Amino acid sequence: MATHHHTLAFAFGILGNIVSFMVYLAPLPTFYRIYKKKSTEGFQSLPYLVALFSSMLWLYYALLKIEDAILLITINSFGCVIEIFYIVTYITFANKNARKLTIKLFAAMNVGTFALILSVMHFALNGPFRVKVLGWICVSVSVSVFAAPLSIVAQVIRTKSVQFMPFNLSFFLTLSAILWFAYGLFLKDICIALPNVVGFVLGLVQMVLYGIYRNGQVNIVVTEDSKEQGIETPVINIVVVNPLGSCEVFPLPVDANGVDDMNHQLQAKKASEDKNGRNPN
Repeated sequence: MATHHHTLAFAFGILGNIVSFMVYLAPLPTFYRIYKKKSTEGFQSLPYLVALFSSMLWLYYALLKIEDAILLITINSFGCVIEIFYIVTYITFANKNARKLTIKLFAAMNVGTFALILSVMHFALNGPFRVKVLGWICVSVSVSVFAAPLSIVAQVIRTKSVQFMPFNLSFFLTLSAILWFAYGLFLKDICIALPNVVGFVLGLVQMVLYGIYRNGQVNIVVTEDSKEQGIETPVINIVVVNPLGSCEVFPLPVDANGVDDMNHQLQAKKASEDKNGRNPN
């Protein structure tokens, strides 16, 4: 029976690696855009710093656990490498203020906080208790970063538009959660399984909202700030969280002409409503 569970865990772990691998590579078009334009435009570095921090924690957890952790080691090793590449690229092309902020955040979170956790784990705790405490730290980080997609859910409900929540992102969030939950379940590792319960519920909520608001109107306003920053094509930054804790930013380019047309329609509708308000029946 135990062998059967390990076989199933390995199978779900392989599938989880494949899906998470694709999630990690998803921002490549974003960074190709940054490279081409030699500018980070409206993109932020925080999601990549958090993704690196999470990957570092899960990798450390897997190395401490050793037993049945090879698939956690493979995906989080890759995650660390690709996130460092993203961060270095961002720092290279960011403006002075964004570069300074990114370096400060990296020093505080990815160096300082991780070094503190490493020191506590190494000098203050021993044996299985060390693995258990680190596992719950990983769970806490993974659950906390779900604030990003929760803000997207709130935005969808507020705007009644799913443009902020593409279906494929919600689908892969749910699929990844199911795979990693099964992996943790068959290994009897609650620290891996638990965050993915949250991921599954959140992914399900997003797909339900997509079904409700898929025909909603798009309301986007191109601000003067975007023009002043030299952003030719406005973008919407969508943050999606991998249930193992990594979050990725997916930019959605917005056609400027389409935005102008929509803004004119919105202004005409508002003027009509104001006129009707002044002239009741």
